[in-house]
Amino acid sequence: MSAPTVLMVSWRDTRNPEAGGSEVYIERIAQGLVRRGYDVTILCRRYPGSARTEMLDGVRFRRRGNRYTVYLWALLSLLRSRQDVVVDVQNGMPFFSRLVTRSPVVLLVHHLHRQQWRSWFGPVLGPLGWWVESRISPLVYRKCRYVTVSEHTRTELTSLGVAAERVAVVPNGFEPVPDVPPQRSAEPMLVVVSRLVPHKRLEHAVEAVARLSHRWPDLRLEIVGRGPSDVALRQLATERGVADRVVLHGWVDEQAKHEILARAWLHLCPSQKEGWGISVMEAAAHGVATVAYRSAGGVCESVRHGTTGLLAGDGEGPGGNVDEFVTQVERLLADPRLREAMGQAGRAYARSFDWERSADAFEEVLCEATGLRPSNARAALIPHQRRAPSTVQHPAQVQRWP
Repeated sequence: MSAPTVLMVSWRDTRNPEAGGSEVYIERIAQGLVRRGYDVTILCRRYPGSARTEMLDGVRFRRRGNRYTVYLWALLSLLRSRQDVVVDVQNGMPFFSRLVTRSPVVLLVHHLHRQQWRSWFGPVLGPLGWWVESRISPLVYRKCRYVTVSEHTRTELTSLGVAAERVAVVPNGFEPVPDVPPQRSAEPMLVVVSRLVPHKRLEHAVEAVARLSHRWPDLRLEIVGRGPSDVALRQLATERGVADRVVLHGWVDEQAKHEILARAWLHLCPSQKEGWGISVMEAAAHGVATVAYRSAGGVCESVRHGTTGLLAGDGEGPGGNVDEFVTQVERLLADPRLREAMGQAGRAYARSFDWERSADAFEEVLCEATGLRPSNARAALIPHQRRAPSTVQHPAQVQRWP
């Protein structure tokens, strides 16, 4: 018999210039499922130079439409074919796959987008987007299993009326980092690795440099990433008199990114909302502590406050508590012992995560949702008997799958 088929419908893939941590997660899980005997297809939107269809690391990619019409293409694909299970990636807006398919659907939600809707679409359309995400989506997917990457998002989903027993937490794994010279910068250096978009609030990192430059005359900030906020950040650095201290690298390859991270004293993540924070763990792998906002969601779990980094409070609104954010940055810049201790703790914490265990946990959700599991040969469908709640051990937490 043929392998179980999984269709993942996602806004982007990792080769898209606008891709972020969500796409990394989807593809690592997809690759893990392929190794476990599944036939996995990711349907996502096109971008300049992309192939319509290609096979990468055993995963089939089908790229159709643009940022808006990809939703229609996904629905058409679901109408024309039948899969054993559909993974619907809700990046703010779900694909509403549940309305057109008889296949079991698992909804993947990295985090909720209450603030981002307004940041992107303004005071009129923003609330409409949040209404769809917070009211309509839970209604449409009311009988589906959910997966998220943090306990924080699981709690947020339950606040929208999603039953807690339907939400499984499957954290991100850990990407082994390339070998780079373990050479810290002689001068104080801050780093940000992020898409340059409004809800990432990278202006807070620029503000930190501006406010602390009098105490650390050699302090600089290096920003890795690309996006529409590039021009605004350059302008802000000029207005605050720190244009010579702020370096925007744009896109760099993995080796260069990790070399920059390894030189940094601190990693900053002033984002308004994060499902987890892959860049936090990448920095931690190099012994670099992170300063972030407590209200940003998943970073409360990727950053262990007081152990692997520091969290500033009251960052919920668009402005956040910049004063406290800067204070936390200053505290770690001024205390090399604390900074080093947090860096070492971060290394150990990052290494406790593993993509294979995350793929195992994700597969468990699919099995519970479908009643199917690959055979020992990883090639055929066999009935999967429903059983008592199982317990999946993860280094960060223990999850019970109902």
